[in-house]
Formats: sequence, C-alpha cells, structure tokens
Amino acid sequence: MTLADVIEALTHHRPSGAGKVITEAVIDSRQVIPGSMFVALPGERSDGHDYVLAAFDHGANYALIQRDLSLPYPCIDLRQGALPAELPEPPLCLRVDDSLKALQRAARFWRRKLDLTVVAITGSVGKSTTKELIAEVLGQRYRTLKNPGNLNNEIGLPLSLLRLGKGHQVAVLEMGFYVPGEIAFLCDLALPRIGVITNVGTVHAERAGSQEAIAQGKGELVEALPPAPEGVAILNRDDAWVREMAHRTQARVFYYGLDPEADLWADEIEGLGLDGVRFRLHYRNEVLHLRVPMIGRHSVHTVLRAAAVGLVMGLTWDEIITSLRYGHTQLRLVAVRTASGALLLDDTYNASPESTLAALNLLSELEGRKVAVLGDMLELGPYEQSGHEMVGKRAAEVADELVAVGMLGRVIAASAIRAGMVESAVHEMADTNQAIEYLKSHLGANDVVLVKGSRGMRMEQITAALEHRQ
Repeated sequence: MTLADVIEALTHHRPSGAGKVITEAVIDSRQVIPGSMFVALPGERSDGHDYVLAAFDHGANYALIQRDLSLPYPCIDLRQGALPAELPEPPLCLRVDDSLKALQRAARFWRRKLDLTVVAITGSVGKSTTKELIAEVLGQRYRTLKNPGNLNNEIGLPLSLLRLGKGHQVAVLEMGFYVPGEIAFLCDLALPRIGVITNVGTVHAERAGSQEAIAQGKGELVEALPPAPEGVAILNRDDAWVREMAHRTQARVFYYGLDPEADLWADEIEGLGLDGVRFRLHYRNEVLHLRVPMIGRHSVHTVLRAAAVGLVMGLTWDEIITSLRYGHTQLRLVAVRTASGALLLDDTYNASPESTLAALNLLSELEGRKVAVLGDMLELGPYEQSGHEMVGKRAAEVADELVAVGMLGRVIAASAIRAGMVESAVHEMADTNQAIEYLKSHLGANDVVLVKGSRGMRMEQITAALEHRQ
C-alpha cells in the first residue's frame, strides 16, 4: 500500500508523486518499523497522539491524527479533500476527523484492490488455534497471511488487512464478537469468501446478552458470504446453534463434526495425552487414519475445520495431512514441570465453561494424581452460575484435588462437593497468591496440575511462580 492509496481512500482523489510504500500500519509506537504509518487512536488510558513524535523517531513515515499537534513536521489536512500541488516529504501527518474510521476506510479500500480469497473464522472457543492451523494447511500451496495474535476486532482486523500485499493469495482472518453488528462490519471490510464457525458458547454473554444473541451475532459471518458456488459456509454440525445457521446463508454449506451426516467427520477418537490424538477421518468414500500432535480430544474439531478449508480450496489429502502431522501450530496450552517434578498444564490464556470442560477432559487422559486449579470465568452474564456449576461437576469427575480461586471459584467448589468430591480435597483460595503458597508445599512428582481461569484472574501468575527454571 502506498501513500497515494491512503489519500485516495480518504478523499477520493489520487495524488501524483505519492508512490512511497507504507510498510505497515501500527497503533503502538513501539511496534513501528521504518516506513510505517502510525495511527494515533485516543484511548481510555492513553492517547496515541502523545506518541506521534516517538513513532517518527522510530522510523514511521506517516501518522494519521484526529487533533492538531504542535510538531516540527508538515501536516496535510484531508478533511476538506483539497491537496497541495506537491506533497511534502515524510515524516508527514495526515489530519482526519476520526483516525479509527480513517484506518477502517483505508483497509476497506485496500482490500477491494486485491484479488485474493479471505477465509474468516469466528466462534466462542477455538478461533485462534483454528486460524493458525488453517493458515498452516493453506500455506502448503498458497502465499497466505493470517492476522497475528488476537487482532480480530474493529481495530486489529483493519491493521491486518493493511499488511496484505499483491503477492498474497489467501488471508485467514479471525473475527471476534462482542456486540450485534460487529462481525457484519468486519465482513464488509474483509469480504470473506469462506466462513468457518467453530461453536456458540456462553463466553461474552455478559455483553451480548444471551446465547441466542451470540448465535445471532456469529451468524452474521455466513450471511455476509457470497452465494454458492463462490461462497462456502463451513459449519459445526455437532453444535445445534451453528448447524441452524445453514438457513441464514446463500453460500454452499459444508458440515464438519463427529456426526456421520456431516460432509467431513471423524470417529474412533483416542486421546494420547501429551502425545496428541489419534482418529479416523471420513470424506465421501475415503477413510483416512490420522495421528496429530495437537493436545486433547477437542482438537479433532480443529483438525476437521482446517481439513475442510483445505478441501474447499482444492488441496490434496497429501498436502493437508502433511501440514496436520508436521506443522508448527502453537497451542495456548503449554506443559511444563514444577520444582517438585509435577507436570503443569498452563492453559491460562482465558476461560469459558466450554474451554474449561475441554481442558478437564484432557486432564482425565493423563496419568498421575490430577489437580485442577480453576479460577473465575468472567463475562458469562446469565450463564455465570450454571457455567461454574457445570465446571465444578466435571472437576469432581476428573480431579483428585480441586483448588478453586476467586469469588466465583466458590461456586465451582460447592458444585464439586455436591457432585461427590470429598470436602477435604476441595480448597478455596481468595486469590492467586494464596493458591501459589498452597501449591508450592503440596505438589509432588506424580501430580498433573491443570491451571485455568479468565484473563482477568491472572492465573498465569500461578504457573510463573511454580515453573521450575534451570
């Protein structure tokens, strides 16, 4: 993307002599690389306008700003559409009414100049791992870009789109959902041809209102897809909310799951603990036996999604299986050892009832005395009580000991006891510090310890304190 593209996107006038390439768009001055465009966004805690000078010092060529600044660099006012006869050399500020809307307009414009296929992924659980694995599969044949980390919202997705070059053939983009209309807006920016829905859970129900509202919001993706045969909606047949989304799209529907009625399905699933998972794939008249290094039986659904996209994009089974067996997709769950020799399963990135149940299922596959360290699951709204009770019940079935952290951890603990876990094996901790002190003196070499909770609980402090460093 060039400066001329940005100015044309924002003013509908394309200047001459503005062919300097913009290497990347960033909102953090610490991430600036030479040739970047820094987008100054006002925020609750800090204002990006305070860091424009730092961005220029780090090599940025341009800055999108929405308020006047006193800087020793030229500034072009794009609000009136009139441009100077000759553009100044960078560093250069571009004055707009709203820097976020300007970023989004630039991304929308740039996407429409590119001839590529966008694969969009949304769902309550498993979006990021699915994105990583799909990008790994498609990368076997196509030059593929994926949005880094969790840049999946109205700020992150435009930044990702501006990283696309004319050599890219595919973009794999995760899309987050918090409020109705958000995914429809992201789809208008990205123009996906293939949409993948993982599931509809209860995470973010506090903001969305209900599971019905979450399903409605996630389904905006399939509504935005082009009609068949160009558009393809890849839907989880095992999730009733997702299955029903077939009625909301004109795209071709491709079902995946464990249901033999799906287009691509799996059976004979065998969890191998930290050694991965083994299962059998069925597609049309083909049956394939597969073992992948991904952890937990729930990973089979992730594999099915990636394989489905690969099939839709015309990849051979050899290409798909090579990436699944030998790829480098990083899971958020990490296994480390404590000083006492206990095996620590660090799954502290975030938590919902669905992802916590999946983690507990993995714990059940492993050998040793099983300890579940579970913190509050936040933003569940009306599902707060039932979600924590569900997790407590499953913890009682799986774990030998439960360490419940936080106010809502008490609900997990009470549910576990009601489900038959002996009270002496259930320990309530007010915060992570208490949990750390208890675990330091109570873990043995034969223990397998799962640590999981919402990001706001800072459960990663537990794993950091317990991990043995050479």
